[in-house]
Amino acid sequence: MTTHDKQITVERTINAPAHDIFDVLTRPDRHQAIDGSGFVRSADHPQRITATGQTFTMNMTGEHMGGDYQTDNHVTAYHTNKLVAWTTAPAGTEPPGWEWLWELDPEGPDSTVVTLTYDWSKVTDKAILQKVSFPLVSETQLEESLANLAAAIPS
Repeated sequence: MTTHDKQITVERTINAPAHDIFDVLTRPDRHQAIDGSGFVRSADHPQRITATGQTFTMNMTGEHMGGDYQTDNHVTAYHTNKLVAWTTAPAGTEPPGWEWLWELDPEGPDSTVVTLTYDWSKVTDKAILQKVSFPLVSETQLEESLANLAAAIPS
């Protein structure tokens, strides 16, 4: 685990090939099952993530947003079986600067180190900074996401 002023990084070795883990991460309809924060409810018209520049919408809930809401997630990085990342924004708005980065480092045919980074270093909007108390998702919740991801891989 690494915590910086405006990002948290956690890592876990998952006993599964990188392609199986990547398959789960690139399917927004699986994100509720891996979410350790409890905010994700479902994907809205889920399409598999296949490239940077795509956007997928998630149905969410949280007191920080007054209950139910939607996010548009803009894919910022994509490298098959290695990396996927997205910035999150309230639906219909431009991303205000926080990003989720999933990195996969195979340790062999059936073992992969998964690194999850939650980075809010690019958030500069004063209204967002007043409304959202960063980090919105804790280190423990990120570790829970990695545990959930490990459990979501078909055996």
